Amino acid sequence: MAIDIEKSKKRLNNYFDGLEVSTAHKIVFFIIMMAYFFEQMDNWNFGFIAPALMKSWKLTMTQVSQITFAYFMAMTLGGLTGGIISDFIGRRKTFLGAIFLFSTASIANGFATNLSMFIITRALTGFGVFCLMVTSQAYIAEMAPADSRGKWQGLTAAVGFCAAPIIGFLCTIIIPLNAEAWRYIFYFGALGYVAFVVGLKYLKESPRWLVAQGRTPEAEKAIKEITGIDVDLSEAAAKVAPRQRVLDVLVGMFSLKYLKRTLVLLFFMLLTTPATFVVTNWTTTLLNQRGLGVAECLQASFVLMIGVPVGLFVSSLVSDKGGRKIPLAILYTLAAVLALIFGRVSGFWPIVVIGFLLIACIMAGSFISFSYIAESYPTKMRNTGTGVHNAIGRFSTSGFQLLIPVLFAQYKFVGVYNVVAVMLIIPVVVVLIWGIRTGGKSLEEIS
Repeated sequence: MAIDIEKSKKRLNNYFDGLEVSTAHKIVFFIIMMAYFFEQMDNWNFGFIAPALMKSWKLTMTQVSQITFAYFMAMTLGGLTGGIISDFIGRRKTFLGAIFLFSTASIANGFATNLSMFIITRALTGFGVFCLMVTSQAYIAEMAPADSRGKWQGLTAAVGFCAAPIIGFLCTIIIPLNAEAWRYIFYFGALGYVAFVVGLKYLKESPRWLVAQGRTPEAEKAIKEITGIDVDLSEAAAKVAPRQRVLDVLVGMFSLKYLKRTLVLLFFMLLTTPATFVVTNWTTTLLNQRGLGVAECLQASFVLMIGVPVGLFVSSLVSDKGGRKIPLAILYTLAAVLALIFGRVSGFWPIVVIGFLLIACIMAGSFISFSYIAESYPTKMRNTGTGVHNAIGRFSTSGFQLLIPVLFAQYKFVGVYNVVAVMLIIPVVVVLIWGIRTGGKSLEEIS
């Protein structure tokens, strides 16, 4: 009887939906912002460092493509591993472990003495970076209210991805100091330990994951600590399917219920992911090969990178509109048009202006797609599904790295960005025709 009275005082609630975003809630998002920031320092730095490394170690474009190939192959494994592990041991533990790994690996990059060692340490960085990225996508989706899920996804990323222009600015100052100064950029990876320590103290486990594990009282306690409100999740817990094996989750993604959305999302990631990384990771090197000096490339890329947080801020404003897929399609269509223009413009400022707009659109679309994928599956398979889709995208990206020098040699700068435009526009058509609408709906309603 006492238990029934106590439960009657609790608010019947679907996790965070309908509740205000409290200060404690914002602290959780801030920790994710910190993790994103230091993760993205490690993710973006090589794009700036590559021309200086080529000059210092006398590397060819083919050898640079081998480094990026290893990085994206490791991202593929990190995405699969992070998705699967976080569905079984929790979002929080996987998130913190990934921070520790990529921070340590980044420091090791700076101590590399030859190409083989550099490829290994760079691969470890990629594994940790994408393990965190995949985990965080599902984590934010599960921690944010339904009506502002896209907003918080975009704002969290916008602040975290300010690392891109900041690391670009640091590179313009530090790399020209001497032939080995690029090493100092990797040492900044040690700052990731700050996010790790803060996360150990303040990061909460996802209540949805706790309920899926049969730990409903812990989930209710977590929501109380974050929102200050007593909630009753017994109704939500009664609807949770039993825990599944990894194989069951993978089979479930291709069951009749989820088959169409799985195929649409796989096709989307197969093409848009490599196109995105040509723009974000190869532009500095391609501009250098096109004839711009190292200093000019660094300056141009620094301005271009400001488009990263700008684009993510834009995504926070539009992501929750049009059922998620409409703003996604509009932004990638704009990016495709800008890619065609970018391949043809000449002169420092035309390159900078069009490149800035291109990166802003492509990053805004990219992060909306992260929300879109995470929302498309139920809690029991959310992170595994997110990991599989993103891993497939990184796998196709790793293979595409080896084609970029060939495309550049055969079709020059304009040909590379023509291919980028095609790889962006075709998936847009598929999503508009067959993609589901997810924005503004509770995760339980979607799944």
